[in-house]
This record gives sequence, C-alpha cells and structure tokens, in this order.
Amino acid sequence: MKEIVVLSGKGGTGKTSIVGSLACLAESKVLVDCDVDAADLHLLLQPSIQQRHEFWSGQTAVINKSLCTYCGLCQKVCRFNAIRSFNINSTSCEGCGFCCHICPPKAISMQPNLSGEWFVSETKYGRLVHARLGIAQENSGKLVAAIRQQARSIAQSEGTDYIISDGPPGIGCPTISSLSGSDLALLVTEPTLSGIHDLERILGVCRHFGIPAMVCINKCDINQDNSRKIKEYCLEQGVDIAAEVPFDNIFTEAIKNGAPVVKYDHDGIARRIEKLWEAVRAKVKGDG
Repeated sequence: MKEIVVLSGKGGTGKTSIVGSLACLAESKVLVDCDVDAADLHLLLQPSIQQRHEFWSGQTAVINKSLCTYCGLCQKVCRFNAIRSFNINSTSCEGCGFCCHICPPKAISMQPNLSGEWFVSETKYGRLVHARLGIAQENSGKLVAAIRQQARSIAQSEGTDYIISDGPPGIGCPTISSLSGSDLALLVTEPTLSGIHDLERILGVCRHFGIPAMVCINKCDINQDNSRKIKEYCLEQGVDIAAEVPFDNIFTEAIKNGAPVVKYDHDGIARRIEKLWEAVRAKVKGDG
C-alpha cells in the first residue's frame, strides 16, 4: 500500500480537481479529504455517507451558577475576553483552563469540546474518508491524523494498493499532519509569483520530513515565463515534473456538473491527467 498526498502550498491551484480525476483513474484505492477546514472533494465525488462519527478535541470552560459567588476574578484574568457578565463565550474561549484554576469557589470546570464530525462514505470511485471541522474550532491537525488513520485501517482490511489524499493548502499544522508518513507528495502549482513562492515553501516542508515530491504545473500556459522558471527551479532541486496541464474552461464545466474532469472531457486535458497518474504511479512504485 502506497500513500500519495496532493498538496499545493496555496489555494486555488486546482488541486482538488486533480485529486478528483486521480480518483477516477486509480484502481484499488481509498480516498481521503484532509482539507478539513474547507472540505470540497465531496462536491466532485458525490459521496453517500455510511458512517458518521463525532470528533471531540480540546476543552471549553463552563460556569456552575449555583456555586459562583460573582467575584469577577475570572473576567479579570481571562486574556481572551471570553467571559462577559459571568457567561462564557465558547467561541472566544481557548480552553487554557486558567479561570478554572483561579476560581475561589471552584465554580468553573473544563468540559470536552465537540469540534466536528468525520465520515466514511461510498462513492462510485471508491471509499472516501472525510470530515467537517466546526466553525471557529481548532485542532484540525488532530482531525486530519484521525481520518488518515481510519483510511489506513480501511486500506489494510480491504487490501487496497493506494491511499490518495487531498491535502489542505498552506504549510501549517494540517498540511504537516497530511504529509507525515506519506510515500509521495504531488505538488500542484500554477505559474504565478505566489504559486512559485508557495511551491518553494511546501517543497521545503517535504524535504524536512523526507517525503519524495513531484510537481504538476496546472494552467501552465497562462504565463510561459513563470512556467519556465518553475521547470528550471525543479531541475535545480532534482524534482521531477509529473505533468503540465494547460488552462481550459473544461475544469469549470466539470465542477458545475459535479464531475471529475477526466469523466467530463475525453480529449486533450483528460490525456494530460492520465499521463500525470502514470508518472505518479511509476514514481511511487520505484520505476520513475
């Protein structure tokens, strides 16, 4: 079993569209949407939820009004201004527990926090493990780790060959949680200044964790000079270019119709993405 994570370093590069197409092309796989803060892979794969689980993480302060003496000390020491008129705003509370420790009558307790949900779903392209983090909730890295572990359990029990993960944008905690322990990172970039900058950052993260990487240049023809710079940079860094995919409105049409682009287009773009999967599969098997 090989685990492939698709990352971008920034949003808007077309990463999820690429993952949706890989879901169609790859056989014997489990799919994971690790972008738990703003999951959207389900919009392409149209999953049917089979299992629903609560995700509990962190703590929130709760005041027992029957014990409270209304001394106001908790309001004075809360640096997050989460306590107003002896009521706790659960959105503002960071769960540090300081108010609980300094409350003279011990009227404040820390309660477990329901932070979101995660799901195991069926799609026409295979199993999908995905999640939804609650509004203003944290610990997205922990939720990513939980759904990746569930995907591994499914893959091992079913004997699948691949786990394909749609990673979050950026280089923060959820990205690191998506990347660690993977066999290959496919980095989807675009030929813009921000795309080049963030490609360099995410490639640095891959190197830090010792994860091999390949690059897909999406919308490669919108700026030929920047595409050339990306290819030169990858050549200097010893990173393979898996594919170059030109800009095409077929991506937008496929999204509007809720379908992966390789199922919507059977001409040039689909063939480019098929070659991308062939390159990724060869690399992860050690043939590339």
